[in-house]
Amino acid sequence: MLRSAADHYRAQQRLITVTAAAIRREWDSIGLDFDAGWTRVGPRIVTLMTAAQIGAARDGAAYVGQALTEQRITADPAGSVNVGHLTGAYSVDGQTVGDLDAVLYGAVVRARTGAAESLGDRLALGRSWLDMATVTQVADAARAATGVGIAARPRIRYVRMVNPGCCQRCAVLAGKASSSIAFPRHPGCLCRAVPTGEGPTRGLVEAIEPGDVRDLTRAQRQAIADGADMNQVINSHRVYVSREGIYTPARNGMTTTEGATRRGIAGKRLGAEPKGRAQRLSPEGVYATARNREEALVLLKQHGYLI
Repeated sequence: MLRSAADHYRAQQRLITVTAAAIRREWDSIGLDFDAGWTRVGPRIVTLMTAAQIGAARDGAAYVGQALTEQRITADPAGSVNVGHLTGAYSVDGQTVGDLDAVLYGAVVRARTGAAESLGDRLALGRSWLDMATVTQVADAARAATGVGIAARPRIRYVRMVNPGCCQRCAVLAGKASSSIAFPRHPGCLCRAVPTGEGPTRGLVEAIEPGDVRDLTRAQRQAIADGADMNQVINSHRVYVSREGIYTPARNGMTTTEGATRRGIAGKRLGAEPKGRAQRLSPEGVYATARNREEALVLLKQHGYLI
């Protein structure tokens, strides 16, 4: 892994931790009257978040040059990143949805409407909402600045750096190279873009192992332990629901359409029709069907999980 990438990630984590702690202190002093309390603490929370976004964006922009220098890649940018246009707003998957002061009021809404029996419980709901907002918005500011810095340089792309403790949808994207400015992510995502040139990308980021993925099911872990390819196992549990790459599990849990066309590994093995899809078992379906481990291994191979 690049030293600059690791240093940038640690710096961003420190910034998120410090900002979240400061925002929590403000939120916890809001008092019984949420509206009156938000009038007092809301502006300070917005100021803290904005300051963190500015710091993250500046670091994200500087990091592009640092990463390329470490790789001995020369690429002069067409201009400087305008940090001011990347901060002060609330974004979801890179799209601005509103001003920070208006959107962060969602903590009050969550505290009021959530299932809670005491003030402490309601404060906890709002605090959790603000924690997620802090992680997402600070990380997004850094990623946005990095993306602009990459786009400003000719023949520069990025490789996705995924951190241990990730979810399935990020795990299958680990180490993938892209020249697109878009960086698919979800709320709370901590993935980063590692700038690089057009050459080989091997060794730029660390590989993700099954133990690094927090939300694998028991059947998925069993399939991988039996020798199945992790990406094939994960892909069987998702279908695309948007062009940005956000996924939902297979509908019934036992079968999947992912990779079941004639062009897919499983589709080829299962004899899919030219314009149709084969009936592909998910890992759960394999273990529910197989009577013993030997049959399970046969099905894992047949349905494209062992390659």
